[in-house]
Amino acid sequence: MPTTPDPAPFERIDGDASRAMLLICDHARNVLPAACGTLGLPPAELERHIAYDIGAEGVTRAIAARLGIPAVLCGFSRLLIDPNRGEDDPTLIRQLYDRTVIPGNYPLREEERQTRLERWYRPYHEAIAAELARIEAASGSAAFIVSMHSFTPCFQGGTPRPWHVALLWDVDDRAKVPLADLIGQDPNLVIGDNEPYDGALAGDTLSRHGTAAGRAHILIEIRQDLIESREGQRAWGDRLAAALDAVNRRPDMHVRKFYGSRTVPRQP
Repeated sequence: MPTTPDPAPFERIDGDASRAMLLICDHARNVLPAACGTLGLPPAELERHIAYDIGAEGVTRAIAARLGIPAVLCGFSRLLIDPNRGEDDPTLIRQLYDRTVIPGNYPLREEERQTRLERWYRPYHEAIAAELARIEAASGSAAFIVSMHSFTPCFQGGTPRPWHVALLWDVDDRAKVPLADLIGQDPNLVIGDNEPYDGALAGDTLSRHGTAAGRAHILIEIRQDLIESREGQRAWGDRLAAALDAVNRRPDMHVRKFYGSRTVPRQP
């Protein structure tokens, strides 16, 4: 069972800051602190997508190595606290996920919620902010952010999902349009455009570090059955690295522009 007495909130992969590009992986791992045990779940549940994005870490590492660019990987399971949610999001700490009840999260004391925010969630976002600052100081331009995720082949074990890869975005399409053109040159690929999820989510990682800061950004989702193996992760890392490198060379990727958002801030 992947537990550790004190899981690191993040792992930083060093890279050439002058490239002005940062990879992030919000759901890289299924690690929980030993004090939480398995959150009351059978260990097998922590190998499912509810605990992490299967294959996403391997693809992120492959792209970072291929391009020589920095990355920030989340070090804890999304079941502990989801770094890709705003602090006011009701799914920040899930009590039910894909038909599975999370006993260790229900009920949850406010003290425990604050501990998870302060010990894991906020340090992860602080690490992203620090890396972006380092990149922009070194490059003299705005950083291009790429967020790596993966999605299940079927919706809740039922309806098959036809997409091989999906591009999620809000209003700023500076990265989405050229990236879709490049990977779409393979006629065998089915590419989702804000499918199976919508890229407009108030308070998520890209909203916070990309949209609100005027940085070009994209969230890439890959179907999990394609990247379960190391071979699949390397193949998709190579495929995406070439396309992302071309997109990153575009001057408009490195200028701050504020496009707004399709999200509506939650009311208190």
